[in-house]
Amino acid sequence: MPEWAQTIAGQWLESAGVDIVRYVVFAVSVWLVLWVACSSLLRHRKIREETPPARQLVVEFLISVRSVAIFSTIGISMFLLEGAGLLPGPALAAQGGLVWATASLVLMVMAHDAYFYWSHRLMHDPRLFRRLHRRHHRSHNPSPFTAYSFDLGEAVVMASFVPLWMIVVPTSWGVLSLFMLHQIVRNTLGHSGYELMPATSTGKPMVDFLTTTTHHDLHHAEAGWNFGLYFTWWDRMMGTEHPEYHARFAQAAGKLVASSVPATQGDPASGLNPETQQG
Repeated sequence: MPEWAQTIAGQWLESAGVDIVRYVVFAVSVWLVLWVACSSLLRHRKIREETPPARQLVVEFLISVRSVAIFSTIGISMFLLEGAGLLPGPALAAQGGLVWATASLVLMVMAHDAYFYWSHRLMHDPRLFRRLHRRHHRSHNPSPFTAYSFDLGEAVVMASFVPLWMIVVPTSWGVLSLFMLHQIVRNTLGHSGYELMPATSTGKPMVDFLTTTTHHDLHHAEAGWNFGLYFTWWDRMMGTEHPEYHARFAQAAGKLVASSVPATQGDPASGLNPETQQG
């Protein structure tokens, strides 16, 4: 094997190893803490009474590992570009110090939220759903292992954000590491099945512009709503937040706030019933 190929293979193995360990550590930790160690203590915070079968958890875990391998494969592009002198962003970002590091991290999270919202809505188009997003929605009742349970096409779409961002916006490798940490923590908790966000006296989330586990759990239950990842503002601006979100959150958070809005199913954008999409 040529030396350059050995170098790329070594870099891929290193990157894939780090990514897989990060996924396993957080997914397994969330599962152990919430679903095993603290299940009795947090039973009032469990969003659904039923628990996914063990087979679902195993399948989700294996597919998520496959997705991580795809992330690492696409991530190699940054290594190749930097080696060729075509990725000056990390070096430029280092000149900005702590101020730019903080700003770039905030901007990266906000940009990823927008990228996720719009790519996610696009994948719910019936012409793309079965090819790109069906696998994720087979987890109708999600678990911490659902986080990266993607079809191959969706894994490519999700993985493409980071290299695109790194090419366009000067961002240090340290900031990228913090972003990845934030991303997996939020993603895993969003699929955990337990509502951990504190509620106000009115039953709303204490930090209402952040998505909660209930927010994303509703998307898995009724696929036409709640497309956001980190923040609720895109769903609210575009009219895709579930009309019963706050009432469902209040129930999950132990606040008995009555709901006067009937449950609504289907996609407000496409008019499709989620069961039709998943079938």
